[in-house]
Amino acid sequence: MNRFARFVAAGTLALVAACAHAGDRAAGQRIADAQCAACHGRDGRTPTDPAYPILAGQYADYLAVALRTYQTGERRNAIMQAIAKPLSRRDIADLAEFYASLPGPLTHRR
Repeated sequence: MNRFARFVAAGTLALVAACAHAGDRAAGQRIADAQCAACHGRDGRTPTDPAYPILAGQYADYLAVALRTYQTGERRNAIMQAIAKPLSRRDIADLAEFYASLPGPLTHRR
């Protein structure tokens, strides 16, 4: 396979992978309203405790990794581990997409 064909194949695979992991914002909002809003606020910007992070506007990939590391126990917080544990990969992608779509305090977008 020549260099150009490998480049096109790699680009196609990357695009397919990115699309396959895109979340559903509406589904993410339903999960967030049920499980996240009590601590992080319905808008993802008004946590009930200053120690809780603002989720609105965070990068989707960062949020997804954070939730997965809570699931595995690599990241430790008893409340977040209990909330993240039952989430499916789809739930995580949906939540990440929802919070990333909200206006947040970040000034640089990818």
